[in-house]
Amino acid sequence: MPRFPKLLTSAFLALLASSSHAATSAPAPKALKPLLTTLNERLNIGDLVALTKWDSGKPIQDSPREAQVIANTRTLASERKLDPEEVAQLIAAQMEANKLVQYGLLAQWQAAGAAPDTPRPDLGKQIRPHLDELQTRLLAQYADFLPYRHDQNCPVWLAKARTGLTHDALHELALVRATGELCIRPTSP
Repeated sequence: MPRFPKLLTSAFLALLASSSHAATSAPAPKALKPLLTTLNERLNIGDLVALTKWDSGKPIQDSPREAQVIANTRTLASERKLDPEEVAQLIAAQMEANKLVQYGLLAQWQAAGAAPDTPRPDLGKQIRPHLDELQTRLLAQYADFLPYRHDQNCPVWLAKARTGLTHDALHELALVRATGELCIRPTSP
C-alpha cells in the first residue's frame, strides 16, 4: 500500500514540473509565422518546378543556377546588413528542401507512370520571378526573426509552428529541412 502513494506522488511531481516548464517558456515571436508561411510557399513551388523537370527531362540538380542564386543572396544580404554566410546557408537549405520535394514527386510520378495533368507554368518566365520575389520577402522576414535564433525556446517554437503547415509527409520533411538551421542552440561551456 505505501508504494502506490509514492508512485502517485512521483507522477504528480513530474506533471507539476513539466507544466511549470511549459508555463515559463516564452510564446513564439510574431516574426516566426510569416517566415514559416513564406518558407512553405517556397516549398510548394517545388511541385511546379518538378512538373517542368518532368516535362523537359532536365535534371533536378542545377548547380550553375544554384551558385548564381547563392551569389545574389550574399549580395542582397550585405545590402541589408545581414551576415552573407548565414543568409547563404538559409537559402541553400531552401534549395535542398525544394529539391527534396522535386525528387519525391518525380519518384511518385515515375511509379504511377504519369505526372498530374495540371497547367505547367514557364520555369524562366513565371516560376523563377516568383522565387525571386519570395527570396526578397524571405530575407526581410529572416531579419525580423534574427534576434530569436539563439533563444533556448527557438526549437520548440519552430516545431510547434511547423505543425499543420504542410499537406503531406513529403512536404513536412522538406519543411523540416528548410528550417533546419533557423535555430542556433547555445554551445555548452
